[in-house]
Amino acid sequence: MSVTEIFGDEVVTQAHVRDVELTCGAGTMALITLDNGFDHTKPNTFGPGGLTELNTALDSIAARDDLVAVGVTGKPFIFAVGADLGGVPLITGREQALEVARLGHDVFRRLGELPIPSFAFVNGASMGGGVEIALHCTYRTISSGVPAVALPECFLGLVPGWGGTYLLPRLIGAEKALKVIALNPLNQNRMLRGPQAYELGIADAMFEPADFLEESLRWAARVVAGEVEVERAPVDTGAAWDEAVGQARWTVEGKLDGAAPAPLRALDLVAAAKDRSRDEGFAAEDEALADLIMSEELRSGLYAFDLVQKRAKRPAGAPDRSLARPVTKVGVVGAGLMASQLGLLFARRLGVPVVLTDLDQERLDKGVAYVRAEIDKLLGKGRVSPDEASRLKGLVSGSLTKEAFADADFVIEAVFEEMGVKQQVFAEVEAVVSPTCVLATNTSSLSVSEMAAKLRHPERVVGFHFFNPVAVLPLLEIVRGERTDDETLATAFATGKTLKKSCVLVKDAPAFVVNRVLLRMLAEIVQAVDEGTPIEVAERAVAPLGLPMPPFVLMGLVGPAIALHVCEQLNAAFPDRFPLSDRLAKLVAAGKPGVYLPDFTLDPEAVEIFAGGTSPSTEEQVLARALDALAQEIRLLLDEGVVAAPEDVDLCMILGAGWPFHLGGVTPYLDRSGVAERVAGSRFLSPGVASLP
Repeated sequence: MSVTEIFGDEVVTQAHVRDVELTCGAGTMALITLDNGFDHTKPNTFGPGGLTELNTALDSIAARDDLVAVGVTGKPFIFAVGADLGGVPLITGREQALEVARLGHDVFRRLGELPIPSFAFVNGASMGGGVEIALHCTYRTISSGVPAVALPECFLGLVPGWGGTYLLPRLIGAEKALKVIALNPLNQNRMLRGPQAYELGIADAMFEPADFLEESLRWAARVVAGEVEVERAPVDTGAAWDEAVGQARWTVEGKLDGAAPAPLRALDLVAAAKDRSRDEGFAAEDEALADLIMSEELRSGLYAFDLVQKRAKRPAGAPDRSLARPVTKVGVVGAGLMASQLGLLFARRLGVPVVLTDLDQERLDKGVAYVRAEIDKLLGKGRVSPDEASRLKGLVSGSLTKEAFADADFVIEAVFEEMGVKQQVFAEVEAVVSPTCVLATNTSSLSVSEMAAKLRHPERVVGFHFFNPVAVLPLLEIVRGERTDDETLATAFATGKTLKKSCVLVKDAPAFVVNRVLLRMLAEIVQAVDEGTPIEVAERAVAPLGLPMPPFVLMGLVGPAIALHVCEQLNAAFPDRFPLSDRLAKLVAAGKPGVYLPDFTLDPEAVEIFAGGTSPSTEEQVLARALDALAQEIRLLLDEGVVAAPEDVDLCMILGAGWPFHLGGVTPYLDRSGVAERVAGSRFLSPGVASLP
C-alpha cells in the first residue's frame, strides 16, 4: 500500500499561487497561500496529498524566470500545524515510514534552494512542519498576534524530522533551539507566542496582526531591493554547542530516566548538526523519523493526543449542554490556598463576581490578597492588561457571612476534608441560596452522596474535583452523586468547560479515579518500604514509567497528612487492597512534610521512622508489585462503572497525574507489558489501539 493510500482520509492542504507586485519597484513575488478549505478550527496540515500540492506549486514557480521572490503564508489565523498524523498508525513497514520522512524533506527544502529568495509570512498558529517549512525559507516574518509556535514532536514520540533539528540550531544556536525542540515539549508541551519566537530569532521581523501581510510584503520588497539587510546573531558551533546539548541531555534524562526515546534522539540529531552538511542532517532526520514512526511510543503518544484533543472535548456521559443554567456569581467557601486559587480561576475565566467566605477576618484578608497578588503577577508578565487587572481585582471580594452567597448561582466549598464539616457548610449555604444554586464540593475522596444526604435539595450537589496547582493541571473530575440531577450536572460541565478544564464524569466512589489509582500504587510502594526496602530503591523502581516525580517526592508535594487521610478513606472502603501504614502515620504524627529535606536529600529522622523491616524487595520486585496493583485496581474500577471506559482512566491519569504521553496512559502500558492479561484477565484496550497493529 502506498503512503497516499494509507493517508486516504487526509484533508489536503492546497497551495494557491498568485502573483504580487512588490513595492519599491522590486518586482513580482509568487505568493503561496496554504489553505485546506476549512475555517481556523480545522488547521492546515501536511500529508502526502498536501506535500504533493505544494510540490506542484513549486514546480510552476521554478519554471518561471520573471519572479524575484516566493512567499508562503496561511489562511486566516492559521499558518500550518505540521504533519497529518492520521495515517501514521496504519503504517506497517519501515520503508513506508521512510518514504513519508523523505517526502517532507524533498518538498520543503526546495524553498531554500530556489534561485530566488523565499519568505515565510507566519500569520497564525505554526507548529511542527509549519515551523519547519518556515525554517526552509530564506527569511521569515511573524505576526505579534500568533498564539502558538512550537515543535511539539518530542511530546508525541517523534522528532522535528523535516529539517527542524538541523535548521533551527544553525539559525538561533543550540541552546535556544533545544528549548524549543526538547525542553518545551517536555514541559507540558509549552508553546511560544509570536513575540517570543521573534525574540529567539526564529523570525527576522514582526508586525501587528491587523495589516500583517501587507507590512510583510512591504518589508520583503525592501529586502529584495537591497534597502533592508537582515542581520542575525552568529551561532557558536564550538564548545557552547556541546555544552548546550549536554545540559539539555541532563535535563531530559532527569525527567524521563530513559523511558522515552524521541527526546534523546532529537538531542543526538542536534548534537551532530553542527558538523553535518544539509544532506547529511536531513538524511539522519529521515532515519530517525522512520525508526520512531514504527515505535510503540509514538502509537501511545498519538493515542494520548487523541484522548486530549477529542475525548476530552466530548466527555462520555455528560448531559445535554442546553440543560445548563447560567452562572452569574460564584461563592467560594474558605479562603485558604486552594480556595484562593479557585477564586482566581473563576474570576478570570468566568468574568463574574466571586466572593470568598471564612470565619476569620485575617484568613479572609489573606485569601483575597493572594488573588490580587496573583493578578499583579499576570499583569507583570503581560498576561493581562492594566484595565483587565483592575477589573479582575474588582470581581473578587470577601465576606465573613454566607449571606453574601444569596444571589450566587454556583457555590464551591474548599474546606477541611471531613464529612461533618462539609455537611455543616452545605447546610449553612443552602439556608441562604436559591433552590437552583449549584453546590459543588472539591473533595478528593469523600462521598458526594453522603455530603448531600441531609439537604432539602440534594439533587443540586455535585463533585467538582480540581487538581493542584489549579491553574496548571487541566483535569476536572465531575462527580455525580446518587441524587444529582441533569441540570446540575450540565451546569457543572458547562462551567468546567468555561474554566478551560477537561472534564471527566466519574461515579461517586471512594477517591474517584486519579487518587484511587495513584494511592493504590503508592500503597504498594510504601508497603515495600515498610517491609525493609530502602526508600531510594523504591523510588528508583518506578523510574521506567517516566512519571513527573518519584512516589515519595509526590507524597511530599501533596503532604503526608493528606495522603494518609485519603488512604484511610480507601482503607475503610477496600481494606484488603489499601493497607494502612503505621510508619506513614508516625511520619504525620512527627509533623514531617515528607521523607526529604528541602535540598532533596533524605531526612534521617524520616528514614529512621520507616526503618525496621526485614523483607526488602529489589527494584524489579517493587515495580512488578506496583504494576500488578495498578492493573487490578483499574479492572475493579471499570467493573464498578466509576468511568465509562478505559480511555477515561487514561485521560484522567494524563491530565490529572502527569502520566507521560509516550506511555499513552496507564492501560496501554499495562496491555503492552502483558500485565493486564496476567493480572486483570484481559487487555484493557482492543489490539492495535495505542500499539503496533
